[in-house]
Order: sequence, then C-alpha cells, then structure tokens
Amino acid sequence: MSHRTRILALFLLTATASLHSQAPLAVPEQTPPEKIIIDTDIGDDVDDAFAVALALRSPELQIIGITTTFGDTETRAKLLDRLLGETGHSDIPVAIGVRTQANNSFTQRAYAEGGRFARATHPQAVDFILEQIRKNPGQITLIAIGPLVNVGALIDRDQETFRKLHRVVLMGGSIARRYGDLGYFPDRGPEPEWNIKNEIPSAQKLFASGVPIFMMPLDSTQLKLDEVKRAILFQAGTPLTDALTLLYHEWGQETPTLFDAMTIAYILNPKLCPTKPLHISVDERGYTHPEPGNPNAEVCLDSDPEAFFRFHIPRVGGN
Repeated sequence: MSHRTRILALFLLTATASLHSQAPLAVPEQTPPEKIIIDTDIGDDVDDAFAVALALRSPELQIIGITTTFGDTETRAKLLDRLLGETGHSDIPVAIGVRTQANNSFTQRAYAEGGRFARATHPQAVDFILEQIRKNPGQITLIAIGPLVNVGALIDRDQETFRKLHRVVLMGGSIARRYGDLGYFPDRGPEPEWNIKNEIPSAQKLFASGVPIFMMPLDSTQLKLDEVKRAILFQAGTPLTDALTLLYHEWGQETPTLFDAMTIAYILNPKLCPTKPLHISVDERGYTHPEPGNPNAEVCLDSDPEAFFRFHIPRVGGN
C-alpha cells in the first residue's frame, strides 16, 4: 500500500469513527392536537358554520365534541348531525344545551330538518362538557361562539371542574367598535354584542371565574365574506364547501360576517388576532368595559381581514 493510499484510508477510518461517535440527530417532538369543545348557536347567522368548517379542516385540533346553545338547541343539534355526516365526521359527539326562549330567526331550519344523518339521541351539553373536563383536566379549550347559556350552567353546576378548563376562547363583546364599524373611520364606541347581551348573568360569571379567557370582540371579528371570496370558496366543490354553500343560501342574506370563525383562526395562528391583557367587566346592559384592575382576559382589539381570509379560504376549501 502506497503512502498516499495509507493516508486516505486513515482519513476515511477517522471520519467514519467520528460519525458513529456523534449522537443521533434529535427528531422534533410532534405537538399533540389541542383538545377543543365548540359551544355554538349554529343555525341563525351563518358564521357558526364557517367556524365549525375551519375546525373540521384543522388537524392541529381534536374536536372532543360540539354543544348547542340558546333557543331551539335540539334543531341546532340536528343541523350539526347533518353537517358532520355530510362531511365524514359523524364520529364527533353532538350534545344538546338547555332550550331557552329566543326571538331569533332559525334561518337554516330546512337543512337541519332534512332528516339526513339525524342521531337517535344526544347527551346533555352540561353533563358532556363536565365529563370531558374531568377526563382531560387542564387540557380542553372551550370555544364559546353563542350566548353563554351553557357556560353559566357549567359554573353553577360545578365551578371547581369548570376551572380545570385549559382556557375559554370567546367570540363576544365590544370594546371600542360597534356593529358596522370596520375600522375605516374613527371608532364610534361600543354597544352590547349579541352573545353577551343574550346571557348577561352568565357572561358576568365567566369573567369572574378565573379561567383564562381569550376574547375576540366586534373590534376584531367583522370579517366580510364578499362576493369574490364566496365564489372562490364555493367553487371548490368539496362536501364541506357544498354544505356551506347550501347553508349560505338558506341564510338568505348577501354578505356574511364571519365573526365566530376568528376564534378558531386565533387558536391555529395567534398572529391573526394579537391580544392585549385587560380587565373586563360586564354591566347589566351587556356592555363589556375595560377597567383598571388585574387582567382577566386577553383581548384582540384589531385584526387584518385580508390575512384572515388568506388563511381561512385555502384551509376550508382545500381537498
């Protein structure tokens, strides 16, 4: 063996030994999906359906169940039965909240009462949520996108267990902007928002509960799904977008505002709705006031609608 060959062999031997002596490359740990329960008044305005749709298309989330709240909660559950069945998610539990008196218009009743995929029975929402919290203490995010009837009932029934939620992500309230204020002109001031004003005592209990609250008020959720964006989404032709198309037409108005969908988008990408710690109180008229004191909520006061839709439309409309 020549001198040059011996040097080359020694180099290869040294390099091989060095490689074997190095620790194996670390494999990044995969973050487990976030466990969520969605509490919704789906069937009146159409934004709830777009929020549920985003959750269904997000592998980062594990939907433990969906519960219905406010008004005709049984028909809301039938709507969810069909929506989940049509899109291949019949394994997701649907639980029924306490029926309440409501003067709202259930615009998507025909879809709900179509009879397809209707389940014979549903668990009660409060029982279901408490059971899931006990099974998964500190792990469940409750997404509240309707009047807080079930939330108040949970606190009344078992406040200690309720406090074992990981957090509540809430669409509700109004800090500086009211309905119709899209941020193009100076703020016109707050007004009572639907989800808060329809269950004021429960909202007061929630903000006093000590559970971490992430609040998406009118200030950051007036997200207009205009004609161009609707066409892009509805032409995708998937079972999910076909269901949204039908629900949109049954809703019967022109341009939906996707208030509720921001809660899901925020969980998936917090940069879409940056929050600020505030102390929020709820008065007897349903106003949500920021006041001095220790923060009891992280509140999103502004968002970028274009960034939201660039996230939402490809995610919901994808195959």
